[in-house]
Amino acid sequence: MPEIHYKPGDATTPSVKGPKLIAHLCNDRGGWGRGFVLAISARWPEPEKAYRKWYRERSTNDFALGAVQVVQVAPPHHRIWVANMVGQHGVKTGSAGPPVRYDAIDQCLKNLADRALELEASVHMPRIGCGLAGGKWERIEPLISARLCDLDISVTVYDHT
Repeated sequence: MPEIHYKPGDATTPSVKGPKLIAHLCNDRGGWGRGFVLAISARWPEPEKAYRKWYRERSTNDFALGAVQVVQVAPPHHRIWVANMVGQHGVKTGSAGPPVRYDAIDQCLKNLADRALELEASVHMPRIGCGLAGGKWERIEPLISARLCDLDISVTVYDHT
């Protein structure tokens, strides 16, 4: 069973061969504009456009906590996708605590695993849920191990330098 690989760098530029899924968390309020999404938008316009449309049309689709939207961002021969994962409720810490929703992240990771296996892709991400979402890595890391690594999906977590 593979373990999570940790490395310094930018999760938007994985250097491994083969299909790649770049995963990150989104909020359930349609907001895009702070945190890791800025790095994604700097490289590719498609994930933001797809997320905003997904949110706008949420009454007729699966947009909700725990949902995942996979968007191809490179020409097909490069085989790179971004996974917009809805794992935070709102964007600010309030009376209900930080925006992170661990149950939603767990569901997102289950959905992500299905897509990674289907695409035969490795997964690349920052420390999801630990920035603006306010989560604790010691709660998220075991979810990644259980939902991805236990299925022999290669996972690399990048610490931006």
